[in-house]
This record gives sequence, structure tokens and C-alpha cells, in this order.
Amino acid sequence: MSAPTPLLQSHPLRSSLNDEAHARPPAAIPSPARLSTLALLCEPGAPGQREALARLAAELGLPAPEANAGHYQGSNGTLTLRWSLHTEFVRLTVIVPGAGSGGFDDTALDAVPAALLSALLGDVLVAAHALLLADDDALPAAPRAIAARWFAGHELIGAELGDGNGVAYTDLRLHPDARLAVGFSRFVLVDRRMGPRQSGRMLQRLFEIETYRMLALLALPLAKQQMARLDELGIALKAVTARLNAADSRDDTLLAEFSALSAELENLVAQTQYRFSASHAYYQLIERRIGELRERRIGGLQPFCEFVEHRLAPAMDTCLTVTRRQDRLTARLQRATALLRTRVEVEGEVQNRALLASMDRRAGLQLRLQETVEGLSVGVLTYYAVGLVGYAAKAAKAAGLHLNAELITGAAIAPVAFAVWWGMRQVRRRLGHA
Repeated sequence: MSAPTPLLQSHPLRSSLNDEAHARPPAAIPSPARLSTLALLCEPGAPGQREALARLAAELGLPAPEANAGHYQGSNGTLTLRWSLHTEFVRLTVIVPGAGSGGFDDTALDAVPAALLSALLGDVLVAAHALLLADDDALPAAPRAIAARWFAGHELIGAELGDGNGVAYTDLRLHPDARLAVGFSRFVLVDRRMGPRQSGRMLQRLFEIETYRMLALLALPLAKQQMARLDELGIALKAVTARLNAADSRDDTLLAEFSALSAELENLVAQTQYRFSASHAYYQLIERRIGELRERRIGGLQPFCEFVEHRLAPAMDTCLTVTRRQDRLTARLQRATALLRTRVEVEGEVQNRALLASMDRRAGLQLRLQETVEGLSVGVLTYYAVGLVGYAAKAAKAAGLHLNAELITGAAIAPVAFAVWWGMRQVRRRLGHA
């Protein structure tokens, strides 16, 4: 039986856009359980990441992932593997049911062979172990006892989550892992009344807060490096700008120095623009995830929102300060360069005006010279014309006419000279109107 002809035409992106609402769904995790997560930085385009996931799934006996999948979840009855590909990192999470020894001596990553872990691609930026525990009388209640049992006595960060349905603790320190020789953060989440789905959502948010916190802090070393260099550029720009009014300063030398400063500043901006923008976006995601935790303060503990406000916000403010300094230095450099260009243009206008004045003087001299030449020309033409009149008078006298050739020649000088002058004036007028 043939498929019915659709009456409506769907947009080609409709299915993929609709599936975005279900991308990377949180896992339903019954308590107790152990979790381990890794965030590995990867190159743009994530070359080889999907192939590495396929090999890992095959070795663990998990279903094969789709060819172009952006996220994956598979289970073999012993563990659940979750994988997600992001813009600049890959997250790998292993979930194992049961509390094990009730501590961090045995973790979820113990279920993955070390050879498979060593084959993962990318540098580890975030590594964390988590315990999801059911609320019972065996759990210590005092924060000091919790810190001594799971966090080596360090100061805790914690709060009630989900309007009191759970309690989360961490110290955000790197604890040694004897098997992997990599430091791991630790989280303990106590399930009071959350249930598997809310527990999964809360753990995912805690892992995302830790991941985005580290990614946001990647910009801080760059910001600290650039602060000193921006100071040097500011001093250099001040020195070059002060020389604008010096009498012995050369405009071409100043312009070359401004161009060098501008090129170096643009290079600094290019080095940090992406990282600073990404850090700002990650910081916004952290604030959003903390809001989704719906915290309640526990007496004597610093909640997650307060930790971010006191520890992470200053780092982000430092990055913002560097960005603003870059913008201000760029504006100063543009103004100084524009001022130099204006001075060069003014000097060029002065030179052009002097050149035009010189050309006017030359034109005047040429005009006077031309008038002198024209006067001489009137005399020369009159001389030749009068000579012709004289020859004509002598010829008429030789023909028998009683004429005084010398008298006629002398009398012709004035009218001939006037005629020649008037004729040349008419010719000059016509040329002037042409």
C-alpha cells in the first residue's frame, strides 16, 4: 500500500529543529549510584572523536553510536556511558549503580579498562567523581563530618537543591586518583525526595557548572598576560602622541610608529577576542545552571551562587576590564592617527597653495612676456607692411605715375601700425572666447 500524499509541505529543517528540544537529555539515575565525568578539550571539528567513541562502545559491549551523532547514551547492564560533543570539548560520563564502598576509593571509571581510557582524545580539563546517596541515618549530618569523610577535611561548598529535595556538597578541589594519576573533583549528592529523573538533572547541572567554570577561567591567564602588554602599549602611544607637536618630528616616522602600534594591538585583540567572548557565554550558562538548582542555604556552608559571585565573578571582571582597555587603547590610537593624518593633509594643502601661487606668478610673467612679444610683433609686422607699401609706391612711380614714394611710405606707417594692432587684438579676443 502506497504512502499517502502529504497535504502540507514541511520545512526541511523542521525535524532537526524539533529534536533540539530533546538533545542531550539528562539520565534517570536511581540512588545510590556512582558517576565519573571527563571533559576533554578537542580541536575545532572534533576530528577522530566519533571514531574514538565507536571503539569505546564496541570494547564495552554497548550499542554502536550513530555516524554523525552529537550525543550518545548506551548501557550494558553494568554501566551506562553518556557522551556529548560540544563546540570545544567532549564530555564523557560513566554511571554505575550502587554506592560501592560508600566513598571515592572505588569509582565509576573503575568499570572502564585503563587501556580504553588512555585512548581517549584530547586534554583533560575537567575530571570529577560523584556519589549519589539515598538519605538515611547512616549519613553524617554535620558539615565537618561530611568534609572529613569525603573531602579530606577541606572547607565545603554546599546547599539544599530542588527546593530541599536534595543536598549537594563539594570542595571544588582536585583529589588524587591512584589508578589514573589525574586529580578529580568530588561531589556528593544526597537524594531526599528527588527521584531518579530529578537526581539526573541535578547531577548534570553540577557537572556543567564545574565544566563551564573551568572553561570560563581559560581566559584569565590571557587577560593577565595582556594587562602588562597593554600598559606598555599605552606608554608607547603616549610617547608617540607627545611628539606630534615637536618641531623636529617627521610625519612619515610618526605614521610608521602609529602603524606598528596599531598592528600589535590588533594582534592582541585577535588573540583574545574568541576566548573572552566564550568565557562570557560560559559565565552566563553557569549563572543559569545555578538558578536551576533552586538552592537553599545550609548553615555554615557557602552555597554555589555565593561561590560563583565571590570567586568566579572577579575573574570575569578582569577579562572584561582587559576588553575595555583594548577598546579604549584602540580608540586613542585611532584619534592620534587621525590627528596626524589631518596635520599631513593641512601641510599638503599649504604646499598646494604655495604651488598654485607660484604658478599664478609664472602665468603673470608669461602674460607680460607675451604682451611684450606682441608689441614687438606689431612693430615687426608694421615694418614689413610699410616696406611693401614702399615697394608698391616705387613700382607705381617707375610705371610713370608722378608719386613721391618716400612720402607715401612715411604716411602709411601710422595707419598700417593701427591696422596690425587692431587685427591682433581681435584675434586675441576670439581665442579668449573659444
